[in-house]
Amino acid sequence: MKKIPHTYVIIFILILIAAVMTWFVPSGEFIRSDQPTSSGRIISQIVPGTYHRVESSPQTWQIFSAFFKGFQKTPAIIAFILILGGAFWILNETNAINTGVKLFLNKSKSLEKVPLLKKIGVNNLIISLIMILFSLFGAVFGMSEETIAFAAVFVPLAISMGYDSITGICMCFLAAGLGFAGCMLNPFTLGIAQDIAGLKMFSGIEYRFFIWLVMTAAGIVFVLSYANKIKKNPQKSVMYTIDGYWRKQQQSDAASENDNAAQNQTEKRIALISLAVLAVVIITLIIGVTVFDWGFTQIAALFFTMAVVTGFVARKTPSEIAVMFINGCKDILSAALVVGLAGGIIVILEDGKIIDTVLYAVSSCVSGTGKTGALTIMYGFQTLLNAVITSGTAKAAMLMPMFREISSIVGLSLQSTVTAFHIGDGFTNLITPTSGVLIAVLGVAKIPYTKWVKFVWKFILIMIILGWILLLPTLFMNLTDF
Repeated sequence: MKKIPHTYVIIFILILIAAVMTWFVPSGEFIRSDQPTSSGRIISQIVPGTYHRVESSPQTWQIFSAFFKGFQKTPAIIAFILILGGAFWILNETNAINTGVKLFLNKSKSLEKVPLLKKIGVNNLIISLIMILFSLFGAVFGMSEETIAFAAVFVPLAISMGYDSITGICMCFLAAGLGFAGCMLNPFTLGIAQDIAGLKMFSGIEYRFFIWLVMTAAGIVFVLSYANKIKKNPQKSVMYTIDGYWRKQQQSDAASENDNAAQNQTEKRIALISLAVLAVVIITLIIGVTVFDWGFTQIAALFFTMAVVTGFVARKTPSEIAVMFINGCKDILSAALVVGLAGGIIVILEDGKIIDTVLYAVSSCVSGTGKTGALTIMYGFQTLLNAVITSGTAKAAMLMPMFREISSIVGLSLQSTVTAFHIGDGFTNLITPTSGVLIAVLGVAKIPYTKWVKFVWKFILIMIILGWILLLPTLFMNLTDF
């Protein structure tokens, strides 16, 4: 069997392809202007009709500097990953997560005594409820980066429930991604896109709620089908061998319980206190993101605080805490390196000045089509572009002024255009190697990128088609605010 290349090799090949494109795709740029939105956010918008050719800038030796520039482009995510790795390493040293998992599983087993829940399947109910919660987070406030932290919680939980690490990632990351695509109140994509389009912010929420329900339900059915297959035969998982890391960790923790009772009581007390600290951190994280609009700086500070507090809870000296933190950074360093390398793809395309040329070509194609054709092309282009530029805010500023003009030419509802934008902004984030969040989540879960692609690509394709189907009613039905 032919061996699949390492993730680093795959990403470097993509950098090479991007560099080759800069030799054949004409260079061009739109004029951009900084405009304030109704929420006070300043964004750089394309000025329609200002595309012009510029001197070509083919990329050659720059493919070797793309790695460094990629680090410069994504320093926040990289620093966040390292801090997260150090924080959870210290937390794992207190055995808090495994203690929490055992308490949770023991509690869930007691629910099996309820006939209805036993028939449904307690584990099925747990997975469904967690996915609904994270999908809601993605739909309401655009949860994305925050799932990196939750990956370290749900992977051990999934392993303990008899599933695999992929199931754990699906419970938080995949669910949040589906919610992000079917967003209802996401200010980073829907809010900005509607503001630029001149629509009332978050209008049309009734049909978007229906979109969210359908996408979330599809995700739950897919994950439950996979999880139950793995439950029956764990060796069917593409992660069975690699997940030995998590199983070994849990077996080691179980074996340590056979030590003297007095020591066990002390360790259990430390684990429970650390678990309480983690619960406070998660609650604070949710409140901070939803209420106070926290970013990487505040979230990283929160987890760094958790690292220090749990270190002292475990009765470690400051020097011991420092050593443990460094060990955690070492353990997750490979994920941080991949984020920097993936950022190099965007660097090559931007430095080669071909992104605006692609945008101009798409706008020219769309202008000559009818409503269905225009909506389909815009949705398809947004989906493809999202595989390269994963920032929803950046794409809203880049695309919506142009999409707004196209919509007026073909007589297309602006709400339909915005819906095509936000649905297309979600699915490819779940598979593209340019997504720093995806790479970071996989790094935390120790899932090779190639294994994840093998698992998820068919589902992503189905969801892209489903997204297009959900767009069609905005053309042919009388929907509120559309």
